[in-house]
Amino acid sequence: MAVKLDEIRAAAQRVAASHGLDVVDLEFIGPTKERTLRIYLEKNAEGRAKLKAAIAAGEGVEDLPESLIEGTLSVEQLSGITHEDCAAFSRDFGVLLDVEDLIPGAEYTLEASSPGLDRKLSRQQDFERFAGSLVKIQTFEPIRNNRHWQGRLAGAAANAATGSADSITLDLNAVKQNSKTRKTGVNTVQIALGNIEKAQLVPEI
Repeated sequence: MAVKLDEIRAAAQRVAASHGLDVVDLEFIGPTKERTLRIYLEKNAEGRAKLKAAIAAGEGVEDLPESLIEGTLSVEQLSGITHEDCAAFSRDFGVLLDVEDLIPGAEYTLEASSPGLDRKLSRQQDFERFAGSLVKIQTFEPIRNNRHWQGRLAGAAANAATGSADSITLDLNAVKQNSKTRKTGVNTVQIALGNIEKAQLVPEI
């Protein structure tokens, strides 16, 4: 019986929301007897706002990275979750998985963790939220004979008909480019969201 990842994702998001978290991504990997369901979590918008306020007030920041307090790392780049967050989520989500039998067969390992500083970007709101950040992108179809791009995310462009973003722009001057990218002779590149195969942040610390 196939595992229904959409149902698992929806269930994970319900549990995460009850803990003030968002599901960034999930993956179900490994052979049948060593399967791992890995859930990547972060504080939701409200949780990140509270974290920003705490840093501004200098309260409850003892366990936070110095780079975050000093401002070289932004709250948006940090998931903000703790080991306690992951443990509480795993406990509640594990019970739900078993009760609803979302993973047929009992043999699997559940892991909950931060998406990391090189987190994946997959949703429209991800590209809007991380405007100004360095990113690496791989496209399905080549643009100017190149499928691999790295630059600063200049923002998401809205489609006039729908009002929602359907492409992003990368500032290529932000990083040293490889020879193939330099040969394109452009300083910026526009990439349709539908043409993005993989995208992730490039840590700046």
